[in-house]
Amino acid sequence: MTVSAAVADYWAQVRAVHPDLPEHTPLAWAFGATPAHADSLLALVLAGTKTGTASSLWDYEATGDPLPEEGELSIILDGSGAPRAVIETLSLETVPFDEVSTEHAHAEGEGDRTLAHWREAHERFWREHSENPRGFAPDMPVLCERFRVIHSL
Repeated sequence: MTVSAAVADYWAQVRAVHPDLPEHTPLAWAFGATPAHADSLLALVLAGTKTGTASSLWDYEATGDPLPEEGELSIILDGSGAPRAVIETLSLETVPFDEVSTEHAHAEGEGDRTLAHWREAHERFWREHSENPRGFAPDMPVLCERFRVIHSL
């Protein structure tokens, strides 16, 4: 995988502040499916409101992207693709969509932080943006991830 010059430069800056971090540049990605999603969700991360995210396992199957792992670092991009933060995955749990917890919905930090809002927003997201033809189902496997910010601009 090719790392962009901007991501490589950002990682070098991060490692200058945190020399204990590994030399290998982590994966860089943005939250959501659009630049607007990326920017709004990044803002929640940077504010400390968003400490969790959810992904469709079906989408990982469709794209072949590697699943996150506990302890893994990620560089988070904004909507323009610029690196803005480094997060560490703290925990992962796979559950059916209809069994995602109230606590996880709150950790995602979106809307009013309720499970009802989380379900409505994520069902709409997967119906509109899923990378797998199955899209959405109430019992679809969802990877619930908790993370912490290691570094931000």
